[in-house]
Amino acid sequence: MERKHIYIAYTGGTIGMQKSDHGYIPVAGFMEKQLASMPEFHRSEMPKFTIHEYDPLIDSSDMTPSDWQRIADDIKANYDKYDGFVILHGTDTMAYTASALSFMFDNLDKPVIVTGSQIPLAEIRSDGQSNLLNSLHVAANYPINEVTVFFNNQLIRGNRSTKAHADGFGAFISPNLPPLLEAGINIQLNNVELDKKPAEPFKVHNITPQPIGVITMYPGISPEVIRNTLRQPVNAMILLTFGVGNAPQNPDLLAQLKEATDRGVIVINLTQCLSGKVNMGGYATGCALADAGVLSGYDMTPEAALAKLHFLLSQDLPTETVRSLMQQDLRGELTH
Repeated sequence: MERKHIYIAYTGGTIGMQKSDHGYIPVAGFMEKQLASMPEFHRSEMPKFTIHEYDPLIDSSDMTPSDWQRIADDIKANYDKYDGFVILHGTDTMAYTASALSFMFDNLDKPVIVTGSQIPLAEIRSDGQSNLLNSLHVAANYPINEVTVFFNNQLIRGNRSTKAHADGFGAFISPNLPPLLEAGINIQLNNVELDKKPAEPFKVHNITPQPIGVITMYPGISPEVIRNTLRQPVNAMILLTFGVGNAPQNPDLLAQLKEATDRGVIVINLTQCLSGKVNMGGYATGCALADAGVLSGYDMTPEAALAKLHFLLSQDLPTETVRSLMQQDLRGELTH
């Protein structure tokens, strides 16, 4: 059987960095040289791979929707030439990129795995070796044809991932959906179909930058904070509320939200809790938000909701259609 061929898009991030007097820094060409010197990546059981290093390398804190587009276009340009794709990315905004790509890619029939590391590949205790080795192996042998994140022996749905640990190896979790695959002594699949083939052809949607506000509710929040965030040109807002979607029943605050939704601003209600979902019918405080036109984000992560808003607002759709699609499960990102 011919070895599979995986395309690695090296966008930047800790995994390929080199030690310097000022801490770790990205160095052009260093990552490829490092991989060439690691025999485990070139064993006969491993797939072949081609690495494309971005110039300049992007620190993930600097990632923008334009970079999501660049990565998506890169995959599109190489889609027919390879059996799967691994995107090397910094961990800080990895969940945002994975979420965005999940919406931009329609009808995937090849795996797209986003991974990186907390310690550079060249260092003695790097988690990068295991993350990249497993990503290549899984992409070749256990193709799950969607955008996923591989980290610390788990493959999780990209738009369900969130960074939960700043400096631990288990940097990513999927709070509301079990991992799709766990790489222990044996590879364990959890309720997922391998190499699923969609009926329609692969398609890449474009995303353009959108002005979106994000507000974290806190006790005693001033309606002025909401008012200022909702000033034009903001066309959507994510409200991170208490518990199952509750916010203060301040009449001025609710009036701000109602006025915004009346003029077409999409306001999505997400919980500040790591796990669980919004249920605005549970308490009067949640009902008041629903009456103001605020939509439930159910159990979406903030990263998925932000990426989904970017995606839908880039499609030139009527406001009512965007409101409706925000509450539908498009790519496995939410559970009703």
